[in-house]
Amino acid sequence: MLNIDLTGRRALVAGVADDGGFGFAIAKSLAEAGASVCVGTWPPALNIFLNLIERGKMDESLTLSDGRKMAFEKIYPLDAAFDTLADAPEELRTSKRYKDTGDFSIDGLAQRLVADFGEQRPLDIVVHSLANGPEVKKPLLETSRNGYLTAVSVSAYSLVGMLQRLGPLMRDGGSVCSLTYMASERVIPGYGGGMSSAKAALESDTRTLAFEAGRKFGVRVNTISAGPYASRAASAIGIIDKMVEYCAQNTPLAEPLQATEVGNAAAFLASPLASGITGATVYVDKGYHSMGMTVDVG
Repeated sequence: MLNIDLTGRRALVAGVADDGGFGFAIAKSLAEAGASVCVGTWPPALNIFLNLIERGKMDESLTLSDGRKMAFEKIYPLDAAFDTLADAPEELRTSKRYKDTGDFSIDGLAQRLVADFGEQRPLDIVVHSLANGPEVKKPLLETSRNGYLTAVSVSAYSLVGMLQRLGPLMRDGGSVCSLTYMASERVIPGYGGGMSSAKAALESDTRTLAFEAGRKFGVRVNTISAGPYASRAASAIGIIDKMVEYCAQNTPLAEPLQATEVGNAAAFLASPLASGITGATVYVDKGYHSMGMTVDVG
């Protein structure tokens, strides 16, 4: 039998702040397969996330298929817009939501991992579930330079920054996976603010990083192009419910995408079963990417 077995492996899932998105679903699938899971959480959402866990509000979603409760090995503050703490403006570092979190940069995360686990290479799996486009509701023609560059910085360059610092901490045969969206290659009206450009950059970087990080660190780098899913984060787009309904009507598998399907695909890509897959964009979208026209549902 072929089984996804990640026993003895440690994963870091960056971009988990609740139990409603792809990041959490991936973390849970990795735990189901036996991995120990650390997460990185945006500092302004960190205390809320910790309180939800401590008060038992997430007990049901944390329950694994065998009845065990998933426990995150570590929960780190992470703002992937900053490679080092010095890169963050002083007014941000000293603000109410950031000042007590310590070093929330990518470099700070790397330092914490080494300090906490006392190993030269403590990681096997890194998941990049990070995206932010402050002007996502604006058409590209109305997007400011700052809004565009922020979208690319947080949603795409952060993968480069993470691999620069976490790649040396990964064991041979490790896996890096990010999340992209079809707007990288086709027009999705309403998905603006430079986010489509950011996803295109993320997919291009995946191919280049697969080569460079494969040769330098011995790790694989892939990205999952997930179909639309009505997570809390996706609600910022403003049209997510319409996107989900449209895809469900026009996919070969005429049903909404489930977060667990993305989670399971990520667990597969992280496993030895996918040892020959790198530099790939893997579609988990019920086949929507293969369609060339809409289905007449009238």
